[in-house]
Amino acid sequence: MQQGLFISFEGIDGAGKSSHIEALAQAFRDAGRALVQTREPGGTPLAEKLRELVLHDAMDPLCEALLVFAARRDHLTQVIEPALARGDVVLCDRFTDATFAYQGGGRGFSLDVLSQLEHWVQAQPSGALRQPDLTVWFALDPAIAAERLSAARVPDRFESQPLAFFSQVHQGYAARAAADPARFARIDASATLAQVRQEVLNIMHMRGYLAAQS
Repeated sequence: MQQGLFISFEGIDGAGKSSHIEALAQAFRDAGRALVQTREPGGTPLAEKLRELVLHDAMDPLCEALLVFAARRDHLTQVIEPALARGDVVLCDRFTDATFAYQGGGRGFSLDVLSQLEHWVQAQPSGALRQPDLTVWFALDPAIAAERLSAARVPDRFESQPLAFFSQVHQGYAARAAADPARFARIDASATLAQVRQEVLNIMHMRGYLAAQS
């Protein structure tokens, strides 16, 4: 049986993750891998309900963090861990790095509290924390991201935040990447769609997750 593979995709709103996740999912399917494509907050019926609360209802940062980690716990136990145990590839649009970036960086909430929640929710029987095998970070200047969002859709409670908020979120991502550089692959999301898509595939080839095309 093939070993399970957990890949998360991170970046501020407007960085353009979604289309690249779809393309990569197809590449794994073409390679014959069983695949689970999911997102956070969300991924289970319960977690999707909590997602709606987090994105649209007013609350303080602690409440946000508790709801996000509650959704994550259900997502892990119901979807992610079973898929990895089967040997599937799990592609997840956001995971815990987003919580540290948005609630920690953007909201200025306690990183110590977030770390404690991370340990409670993601601890495995071995004592290690469940983290992605690879996190693809779509890094983008917050001003460019804001321009993209303004033309895309009606913003939710996070997307409607001011530019300073997204600058802090970007710094939150940078701090997480600096703390675990082996797990992160940083991509310049300001490049063209084709260039970014190729860079994502290049990373998968270099990591040995996908065979390079001859």
